[in-house]
Amino acid sequence: MAQVLEFKLPDLGEGLTEAEIVRWLVSVGDVVAIDQPVVEVETAKAMVEVPCPYGGVVTARFGEEGTELPVGAPLITVAVGATESTGADAAGGGGAAPARPEASPSSGDTAESSGNVLVGYGTGAPAARRRRIRPAAPAASVVEQAHGPSRTTGDMAAPAPAQARSSAPVSAVGGTAVAPSQVHATTAVAQDGPVAVISPLVRKLAREHDVDLRALTGSGPDGLILRADVERALRTPETAPATPAAAAVTGTAQGERVPLRGVRGAVADKLSRSRREIPDATCWVDADATELMAARAAMNAAGGPKISLLALLARICTAALERHPELNSTVDMDAREIVRLPAVHLGFAAQTDRGLVVPVVKDAHKRSAESLTAEFARLTEAARQGALTPADLTGGTFTLNNYGVFGVDGSTPIINHPEAAMLGVGRIVPKPWVHQGELAVRKVVQLSLTFDHRVCDGGTAGGFLRYVADCVEQPSVLLRTL
Repeated sequence: MAQVLEFKLPDLGEGLTEAEIVRWLVSVGDVVAIDQPVVEVETAKAMVEVPCPYGGVVTARFGEEGTELPVGAPLITVAVGATESTGADAAGGGGAAPARPEASPSSGDTAESSGNVLVGYGTGAPAARRRRIRPAAPAASVVEQAHGPSRTTGDMAAPAPAQARSSAPVSAVGGTAVAPSQVHATTAVAQDGPVAVISPLVRKLAREHDVDLRALTGSGPDGLILRADVERALRTPETAPATPAAAAVTGTAQGERVPLRGVRGAVADKLSRSRREIPDATCWVDADATELMAARAAMNAAGGPKISLLALLARICTAALERHPELNSTVDMDAREIVRLPAVHLGFAAQTDRGLVVPVVKDAHKRSAESLTAEFARLTEAARQGALTPADLTGGTFTLNNYGVFGVDGSTPIINHPEAAMLGVGRIVPKPWVHQGELAVRKVVQLSLTFDHRVCDGGTAGGFLRYVADCVEQPSVLLRTL
């Protein structure tokens, strides 16, 4: 007899709590193999294909394309050991409602599985436990499993809270599947009943800032309250509700509304958090980059792989961070400590069709200019293809932002939280410059450093920026640290 196993949205990377379904790769009734990708999802970090750890016939899918699901929510159910004809029968919706699985710790048998893994992340997880089959539970029973037993006086379960009684999707096999947000959202109990929030961290954030969750309108599935909803409430002062006339005057009723989700939403959340939590300051300097450009031309003329300008600037950054480690750090306010980091994992801003992403070059301080060039090229191409993994986008300790490619001279970068600094590089253009006591036309670039004033004072930041400028003007200065 086939077992119906439920595959849930796995943890896709550091700090990620939800993902948006971009495209289903399988349909109900399809036969899938172990580790076959079944859905393409977009997270705040990247777009990834999610493989299913079970082999069998797909009996149900949860969520339409464009739906945002929390980590741990059901994605699909698979009938393990079913034949193709079984899948066809299931797809037809005839017969009795399918059984929903329940883990059976006492069973010694196992179903073939590779664990909840991502493509390229290995399949060595322990095999899944065999599950015993029982009749499909009504929505209230499943909610009870997720949130604890209801207080009842008999065998009849109490009605589910109002927030959990929304209509559940009906699977193609004839049974009823509970909406993910009904089962996996944690609740903050208030006087008027529980409020669905996406995670305990959101509930903690609301509690710390005295935000009444009952007064919020969740932007997640079925009104699920996300972290962004709480942060929006913190930024918005309490005002009286706008009248229809006032809405017409401001234009909010007629204006186009673009959802802040996926990469765009993650960027909005991260930049807002940076401005809210980090007391930043910016200093800048103009530098004569003529000699740096000449040195790069000489390197490339000597043969071998071409060296990029970004790689040379990265090499200068790592040398400067070795002299000023205060800027390669993060701040732990709970412990009231500055954590100076031993390795330089260099992030760089990359503009893509999906928005701004910051891939990370791991151990940049150990790489040569040639190695940095190759890694920048690999990550940039992956960013354009939407193929960056969460590992490629996390763990940065310092960011290099070459906004000169957009044709601008200067900027005041916003620090990539939780890092402590970002170096911005403008365009390199011919300008009048005093060189060796005479006016000349030189290739000039503006360098900007935004830094967390908690980790250092202006003297340290100025020393870092001056060293970078000296290396740009006289690349031979780098020879002292090579």
